[in-house]
Amino acid sequence: MQLLVSQLLNGVGLGMIYFLVAVGLTLIFGVMRFVNFAHGVFYLLGAYGVLTLSEHGANFFVAVVGSIALVMIFALVLERGVLSRVYELPPFFHILSTFGVTLMVEEAVRTFWTAAPHRVPTPPGFRGLATLGPFFYPNYRLVVIAIAMVCAVALWVFLERTRYGATIRAGAEHRETVRLLGIDVARLFSFNFVLGAGLAALAGALVSPIRGVDPNMGLEALAIAFVVCVVGGLGSFRGALVAALLVGIMQSLATSLWGSGASLVAYLVMMLVLLVKPQGLFAGPGRSTS
Repeated sequence: MQLLVSQLLNGVGLGMIYFLVAVGLTLIFGVMRFVNFAHGVFYLLGAYGVLTLSEHGANFFVAVVGSIALVMIFALVLERGVLSRVYELPPFFHILSTFGVTLMVEEAVRTFWTAAPHRVPTPPGFRGLATLGPFFYPNYRLVVIAIAMVCAVALWVFLERTRYGATIRAGAEHRETVRLLGIDVARLFSFNFVLGAGLAALAGALVSPIRGVDPNMGLEALAIAFVVCVVGGLGSFRGALVAALLVGIMQSLATSLWGSGASLVAYLVMMLVLLVKPQGLFAGPGRSTS
């Protein structure tokens, strides 16, 4: 029973990390119709930012905030300086430009931090195990789950209860109508892109003490994020959350039964969903962010 509870909690934690990465990707596509193959870069840089700031003596959570801020600045410069110039071009140019950014950033990471994996220590105050009735579970993993859930609720409130969130949802459904209403679409795009980058950076920062840091983690996260977006439905906040939890829990449980093949579970889930409902569990492309 202890193993089952641990694996379920691992799955929830893993799913919430997947959600933080995937929700930014799905919002970017939902509003901007932009296929961003560079999204994993923000996850990667979020982790390396925490590594670097921690090595220079910063408190872990201060390092997390600092890393997110730096990644968001980088995302803004990237979006305004490079990617905004290809928005109106065919999707082939979206893929080519963002994949090129990914390759350049990964090589830069290998140059400055080497290709070797690095370990980020667990924050001192959150080491050890928490007792949950008759069960126990690592303190830091509970903190990750709590932070990710708070972010999910805050993002939902922002999208559903604020005027700017309503603008984002409207842009996902009827982008041209939003443009005709006089809303600055370029600013909306920039905000959405930077918000997605910040969420991905948060995911990378939080997961760094659990899995370590290496140059390949960005592509791994990107692959899972696309799976989550496809399963949940591109452009759907609710779909991203449900699909991320589904994939995370299935992967975690599979490690006990099929350790070497657990990484394939996400793709099997995606295949089954596409066979039954090709547009995903909730919204299809561009239909909704709610």
